[in-house]
Amino acid sequence: MQLKARGPTKLDLRGSPRKIGFQHGLQLQRQIKDQISVYEEMFDFTSQVTWETVKDYAREFQVTLQRLTPDLYSEMEGIAEGAGLDVLDIVALNCRSELALELYTNVADGCTSVSWKKTENSRLLAQNWDWTSLVSGNIVLMSVEREGKPKVFMVTEAGVVGKIGFNSAGVGVGLNAIKARPCETSKLPIHVALRLCLESTSVDQALSTISKLGGLASAQYIVLADNERSLGLELSPLGDFVLEEDDNGIVTHTNHFIANRSIGDEPWQPDSDTRLRRVQQLCSELMDDGVHGKHATPAILRDRIFSDMYNMPNSICRQADLTRHPTMRSSTLFNIVMNLEPDNLGAEVVIGQPGSGIESSVVTMPWA
Repeated sequence: MQLKARGPTKLDLRGSPRKIGFQHGLQLQRQIKDQISVYEEMFDFTSQVTWETVKDYAREFQVTLQRLTPDLYSEMEGIAEGAGLDVLDIVALNCRSELALELYTNVADGCTSVSWKKTENSRLLAQNWDWTSLVSGNIVLMSVEREGKPKVFMVTEAGVVGKIGFNSAGVGVGLNAIKARPCETSKLPIHVALRLCLESTSVDQALSTISKLGGLASAQYIVLADNERSLGLELSPLGDFVLEEDDNGIVTHTNHFIANRSIGDEPWQPDSDTRLRRVQQLCSELMDDGVHGKHATPAILRDRIFSDMYNMPNSICRQADLTRHPTMRSSTLFNIVMNLEPDNLGAEVVIGQPGSGIESSVVTMPWA
């Protein structure tokens, strides 16, 4: 059922994988087709390849998904059927991060994340998601309910089966994109891995699932948490590294590997290190001001960290660079702060840029 209240689209999905996908595709067919148009333009501008070529590259991932995650592949088939599209269109959308590496697409993005220990049994997990504003109208708040699995609540793009959010078992995930080769099509695409995390009952189960399936196809960063702990996962086809909470119970990250040396010397996004130092400084300032542990709230993190404009346009709250091609103008499209606390589980989401006075636009997950 699609809820048509004011604000972002909210979609409640339940049933078998195929049924969930069909509902998704049917109710979001306009947004999914618009997503394809955006990525078609992006690949054409950055790599001079057609969408049909992108779909040809996606065939290898199609085989991988059929082998490793048949239920999620069935869900993609359902999305394609509901939207009246070729299943390879949907596979390509769900593997677009990896296909960008395969096709040497140099797309600007951002994303800054923070995990914050409130108490021994509660965590805040938060991030800004930065991407081209051309997809802003296709951002969806989605719940997915399957028998035998935790109920998933996530913010995702139309047509994409997994992204950023949490589940009824109190497991949450965030994502910072890392642009580094190689890409191995026999492994898990990042958005599929995120969904697998969101179907897990604990951090340990999520880690075990990704490991058993052979790891990720591309270099990526996942911040993974439940109420008892959070980990920063610097993942690569060539090797992984786990970042633990610091002495204050905090994990921060942007768009470069801090400790994982498996992929060698990469030309990281120039502003990533600046944003990392800035978010660490802002966390320290909060603690100096007495905002530590359980005193942190979603509103405080939005106001004091994720609204920050230092070094704009390449700030934590990222601003679009209007000198660039529209597909390359990355800006903050949403902020999410998840409260992973057994008795107070939920999230606050701002679609658009967080900032002073924006609290009237805060959407809660789960929704009524």
